[in-house]
Amino acid sequence: MSVPWMEIYQRLLDHFGPQHWWPAETPFEVLVGAVLVQNTAWSNVEKVMAALREEGIRTVADLDHLAEEELHELIRPVGYYRIKGRRLKNLVSYVMRRHGGSLDATFQTPLGRLREELLAINGIGPETADSILLYAGNLPTFVVDAYTFRIFARHRWVAPDTDYHEMKSLFEDALECDAALYNEYHALLVRVGKDYCNKRRPKCQGCPLKDLLPQGGPAEPADAA
Repeated sequence: MSVPWMEIYQRLLDHFGPQHWWPAETPFEVLVGAVLVQNTAWSNVEKVMAALREEGIRTVADLDHLAEEELHELIRPVGYYRIKGRRLKNLVSYVMRRHGGSLDATFQTPLGRLREELLAINGIGPETADSILLYAGNLPTFVVDAYTFRIFARHRWVAPDTDYHEMKSLFEDALECDAALYNEYHALLVRVGKDYCNKRRPKCQGCPLKDLLPQGGPAEPADAA
């Protein structure tokens, strides 16, 4: 089945309006949030962000100088705080060592090379790396998440076993290479995923993508099994 890429985007934009993503105040907060949001709600990340601001931790250097136990206490609301603390320390250590602690310098690195370097950091996977690149660096790389897989599998636009790299390539091959478009498209998919395309019981009635479903209704993606 061919994918109506821009029809999907336009339907979602018309229905929900611009999403103004990422929900953070600075590139530094996007960087931190991309690590902390793994396996938790954004509301928990917001609590941590408020605590970091209150402690005056607003830069990569500030975070690099923070003792691990202090960091663990500050990020406790997001869960798995020791694991996430190590991942965060690994990331800021990379920015300090490779780019002198400057996010501006970090994001001036050619996209392909920077993505490879991020993926080489222990604990930084493709979704986290792409979120940092797109939302903190305003670089044109498409972010794929569980909502994207679920929505596209239910519409039979992709096979249930499509992997991250394949899905990302489908979007980037089909769409104009534009960070603003990638930003809004991904944010809209997250919104329709949260509001309608639930993991167990999709609420197809009222969904702006409902009449794009295949005959027979939605397929069951792997993550809903």
